[in-house]
Amino acid sequence: MDVYALYGPSGTGKSSSALELAHKHKISAIIDDGLLIYKGRKVAGTSAKYERTTVQAVKRAIFFYKDHAQEVRKAIHEYEIERILLLGTSRKMVNRIADALELGPISKYIAIEDIRSSSEIKAALYTRRTAGKHVIPIPYIQVEQDFFRRLIARGKKFFSAKKEVIGETTIVQPDFGGGRVHVTEHVLRKLITLSCRDMQEVTNMTKIHVMLNDLPFVSLEVHLNVPRGTPLRQVAQEIHHRIYDAYVRHLNLELDTINITIGKLTMPDA
Repeated sequence: MDVYALYGPSGTGKSSSALELAHKHKISAIIDDGLLIYKGRKVAGTSAKYERTTVQAVKRAIFFYKDHAQEVRKAIHEYEIERILLLGTSRKMVNRIADALELGPISKYIAIEDIRSSSEIKAALYTRRTAGKHVIPIPYIQVEQDFFRRLIARGKKFFSAKKEVIGETTIVQPDFGGGRVHVTEHVLRKLITLSCRDMQEVTNMTKIHVMLNDLPFVSLEVHLNVPRGTPLRQVAQEIHHRIYDAYVRHLNLELDTINITIGKLTMPDA
């Protein structure tokens, strides 16, 4: 059996990336948080996200319970799986999973940083910290909703280059997630205006839109008052730099796109 492993810290987007990675490498099965997922469907196991405490969740994810490990080993044999992808928070964790399921040595290790950009990872971490949302790479209909005390929502479908559905995700909020820190949209916009408040060229910032799902995105319109001959591109670049730096400093988020429109321009007479 060919055993692949995708590893990285919790909340960095491993489950969201697993379906596309498996399709790329023609991997038919995925092990994620205690589940065996075969061709996009849950076929065995119990998700660690159903557990009530973090300790129980970790034990479930590494197949600490013998009956759980036996159930998944049996299904792997019955489905005659030849290529499988293991998900874990570290190389040590995926090695423990491989041992518990008696899969043999891992042939290829893939770090989350190898397949996702820094801005994507930080956006995923921000969503995990502020909303406590976890992704399970199985369809909505297969999730036992009674296990969750909060939100269960449909995630998204993943398509191949030929527009074929290769998998579907579901978003959940487990009981073991703990508290949340919510940053309102007003604060997200305020960070932008405050970042440029000491720029004499900027008289107003309007139509500010912030989207932090997937690739973090900001768009806004600025009103400028500059002397004749001022390079507008340089002013826009300074605004861009200040906004980007403010989000990194205060939220540890790298904005992937910052679209700036100059909506009003005043050039006073000399």
